[in-house]
Amino acid sequence: MSIDSLRRSAHATVSGFPPGFWWLWLSTLVNRTGAFVLTFLSLYLTQELGHSAWFAGLVVALHGLGGVAGSPLGGMLTDRWGRRPTMVTMHLGAAVCAAALAVVTDPWAIATVVLLMGVAMQAVRPPINATIADMVPAHDVRRAYSLNYWALNLGFAIASIAGGAAAFLGYRTLFVVDAVATVLCAVIVFLRLPETRPEAAVDKRGEPVAEEKVSVLTVLRDAPFRTLVLLNLLVCVVFTVPWIGLPLTMASQGLSPSSFGMVIAVNGIVIVGFQLLVNKLTDKRSPVLLLTLSSLLFALGTGATALVGSPVAFAATVIVWTVGEMIHVPTNAAATARLAPEHARGRYQGVMGMSWAVAGFIAPIAAGAIVDGPGPDVLWTATAAIGVAAAIGYYTRLRKALADEDAPTQQDVPSQQDGGNIGTPAVVRTVEVVKSVESVEVVDSVKGQNNAAGASEQAPVSA
Repeated sequence: MSIDSLRRSAHATVSGFPPGFWWLWLSTLVNRTGAFVLTFLSLYLTQELGHSAWFAGLVVALHGLGGVAGSPLGGMLTDRWGRRPTMVTMHLGAAVCAAALAVVTDPWAIATVVLLMGVAMQAVRPPINATIADMVPAHDVRRAYSLNYWALNLGFAIASIAGGAAAFLGYRTLFVVDAVATVLCAVIVFLRLPETRPEAAVDKRGEPVAEEKVSVLTVLRDAPFRTLVLLNLLVCVVFTVPWIGLPLTMASQGLSPSSFGMVIAVNGIVIVGFQLLVNKLTDKRSPVLLLTLSSLLFALGTGATALVGSPVAFAATVIVWTVGEMIHVPTNAAATARLAPEHARGRYQGVMGMSWAVAGFIAPIAAGAIVDGPGPDVLWTATAAIGVAAAIGYYTRLRKALADEDAPTQQDVPSQQDGGNIGTPAVVRTVEVVKSVESVEVVDSVKGQNNAAGASEQAPVSA
């Protein structure tokens, strides 16, 4: 491929988006560039404050638990209050929590702050993703989320490198820098991002049309979307496990923590270097086939971890499931965009975000228990089985609901045949393809909290 063709391909990848999208993209990059807290939290708790690895793991798990509550809260506020005020408020809330970690030392105060931080960080995801769905045309939704996901990982990589260097200044300095970056993100949103919440529908006489109220239970009664959420939960568990299980597995084989750092860095390098290329190759492909393929890649990559023993081989398994990650995240985002009604984008986004938060809570606990019990081989065999089960579920359960994504048909309306709920007006599909979208940035929360958890779990293994 020539330089000119590469340039044309890159231009086609980034062109066609409104200015507001790029301001939101910039806010994502700024926010994640300062994201030090979760990455270094367990080291701060164990090395600086002298707490046990068990307590550090518990605190990180509380961050995930906060996200379980924060996701539906953010979805509700997004639809009722608006995208922009919800984003600004939650960003500022997360900044206050990050700054508080620099001064509080009581164990239960730290745990409370981290729990509230989990609420704020997860609650900001629904308005971010609903905003992108509001402003980006339907045929560009998947490309937009790939770009935003790329910015997220680019910022995450910068934060990991800069955080490691800045750690010489002290962990509390990192927390303050994180708070400042998050405030700057809120300022960008407040000054440059317009409110994009759709206006209330009106009839021919200009009178407001009453919309059906949508709750979390209403969303969960939407059978195709419920299936998508449950399958995504399975994939999220498989995705989360390596951030906890991989350092434990490598340590059990006598490899150093620095080896794990180099191996897991492959994840960020591959995403930053090849996300746009993967997006180009998968653009316009069948969403069901892509979700099936990504699940199989997760199964293959994590399952093969049980068969390897060198850093190079471990890095190869990371590459395999990282490719699955790059395919899955924007495709699942587009699938959520397909299934959510316009007036309930925030709530659908909040429910989808809960699947990531739940996985971020249960996977670290389950991975540690399995490694300490039956052993690492059982853990990786289980992840392979879960990945295959998810692939089968996508291929057999969602082909009709996600068919003809670029040309809405009668399949957009749930039927008894494909598991829809005709009796639930709030979840009847509109003929518009522009919908809300699942929180791709939650991946960063999962990576951050489980990278921290992995560091805390290494202590007793490698000691």
